[in-house]
Amino acid sequence: MLAELRSLLDAAPPSASRSVYRQLIVGENCLGKRTIATRKLSAQRLCELYGLDPEIMLFRIMRRFWGRDERGHPLLALLVALARDPLLRLTAGSVLGLHVGEELDRSRMTDVIRENTGHRFNDSILDKIVRNAASSWTQSGHLAGKSRKLRRAVAPTYWVAAYALVLGYAQGLRGESLFQSFWASVLDTGPDQLLQLAMDAKRAGLLDMKSAGGITQLSFSQLLTDEERRLIHGAS
Repeated sequence: MLAELRSLLDAAPPSASRSVYRQLIVGENCLGKRTIATRKLSAQRLCELYGLDPEIMLFRIMRRFWGRDERGHPLLALLVALARDPLLRLTAGSVLGLHVGEELDRSRMTDVIRENTGHRFNDSILDKIVRNAASSWTQSGHLAGKSRKLRRAVAPTYWVAAYALVLGYAQGLRGESLFQSFWASVLDTGPDQLLQLAMDAKRAGLLDMKSAGGITQLSFSQLLTDEERRLIHGAS
């Protein structure tokens, strides 16, 4: 729902509350939907995927970055959706494990979802989940094509890199493990390139970074509230 997210965030002030986002979608029809029912469904799905609430850390930080990094929109949206949608997250290996130019095997993606959800979904629902997931990975830039989806490499900005790193930090990762996390793997960068992007993010004031004895330590005092730092496991 990248196009819908862009339209919504373009229409809302950065500090908008969830009720304001809902009013824009349902009341003012900023997404141009034909019926009230589809407006409500869009509001529900966007809330599920992205939070749409400045009280939610994942959304608040993404929203802060969004207005400053237009090129990073597809990857920022994907990272938030991956963090909030376990079904989408299940499909990650089927995409990230491909070599550039290799074709997506939809049956493999289907099998992974079935193995992890048991009999929760019938075949038609599974097919819809796979189609939606393939579309999400195409919108993010990891895949290209219509009927045949081929793997492409993405090129993250330092804003996107900072977001991936803070996701790992919120997960409890520290030091070098931040550069080897699941979130880092989404960016198609090795640890050295990600370190360079982190240095750019530091210069932009997005994070704190210290290196000594070959060990790199990151913290995010500019992005996290005091309460969030207390809640994150291992935060000092």
